Amino acid sequence: MTIRNTAIAVVKKAIDSVLPEQAVREALAAEPVREGGAVVLVAVGKAAWRMANAAYGLLWPRISRGCIITKDGHSMGPIGRLEIFEAAHPVLEQRNLNATRRAMSMIQGLTKKDTVLFLVSGGGSALFELPAEGVSLADLADMTSQLLACGADIVEMNTLRKRVSSVKGGRFALACVPASVRAVVLSDVLGDRLDSIASGPAHPDASTCEDAAGIVKKYKLKLPQSILEKLSVETPKRLEGVTTQITGSVPVLCQAAGELLTQKGFGVTLLTTTLDCEAAAAGAFFASLAREAVRTHKGRSSPVAFIAGGETVVRLKGKGKGGRCQEMALSAALGIRGLEGVAFAAAGSDGTDGPTDAAGGVVDGETAEKIRAQGLDPQAMLDDNDAYHALNAASALLMTGPTGTNVNDLALLLVE
Repeated sequence: MTIRNTAIAVVKKAIDSVLPEQAVREALAAEPVREGGAVVLVAVGKAAWRMANAAYGLLWPRISRGCIITKDGHSMGPIGRLEIFEAAHPVLEQRNLNATRRAMSMIQGLTKKDTVLFLVSGGGSALFELPAEGVSLADLADMTSQLLACGADIVEMNTLRKRVSSVKGGRFALACVPASVRAVVLSDVLGDRLDSIASGPAHPDASTCEDAAGIVKKYKLKLPQSILEKLSVETPKRLEGVTTQITGSVPVLCQAAGELLTQKGFGVTLLTTTLDCEAAAAGAFFASLAREAVRTHKGRSSPVAFIAGGETVVRLKGKGKGGRCQEMALSAALGIRGLEGVAFAAAGSDGTDGPTDAAGGVVDGETAEKIRAQGLDPQAMLDDNDAYHALNAASALLMTGPTGTNVNDLALLLVE
């Protein structure tokens, strides 16, 4: 197996280790849903179908109704009496609102004896949304597009999103009163901040109006008066009757990758589980590590690996197609050009990197020249945010298909 193929295999097996079914089963076994009363299941996010499928298999006799809201292509078929909605991500569409409205209708009329089993995963901020009164879908979509284009991180994006929503920032939990809420969360936010995962529909909000105003100023956002007014209204800071468990996160993903590589004889270094810089800069950094490892590793018998997890950002300067993992991989390809025995892979654990069908990219010392051999300029394509087409020209896209989970991104550098 080539070192490039080793990188691909490790990424895919590591992602398999954080699929949500087992995590949900363990969470519900450790703390069972209380007896008595009806159970209403609401699952939102890219991993919603898999999480709901596991929970329904355990609790179906008690579940009176429920719905799943997930990203296009992430549903895997009917689940009992649950209603399933696929919606747009990352920019809102009307069907997102329609699905959320249906979920909100299911929690009406509950009693103190009842429980809302709320299964949350990454992507929920866009998929689970009902604008606050006076805020239009067009306003929300434009704000999201501006935040994506300027390179705002997920915490910054969600600080604004939760203030213009009737379900985010703890408001979903308030709508469930008097029923209790049992939340099981698959984390896609660095540091596992519960008020930021899916914008915290069932968690008190730690951010403030001052934080929101600072983000608007930082990125010079041009927002309508309807949104600016909502940004000055404080979010819930206290919720009753809510319990939450985190079932998976990027440190678990990185640990799995490290164990797999150790079994293959690699000396493994975990760099960080909170990688959050610009994608191109991260790729360049990994390339510098590769050059140093090649320089100092000659004569040694065992290969080495460097692992990082997190979520980088892309600052849109061009008009190309790609995602943060693909941009990281293309940047690394430029820096490791000509090196032998080196491979770099970066992949989104959900299997869809940005608005593409690729999970990310896997490159080696020959990738940049393969792109050039197709009559393309890899540096120019990186500058145009066109990593997808550059990597595709070199058969360097990493394809997994939708995985049904979402715990940030994994990056591996392997050196023979």
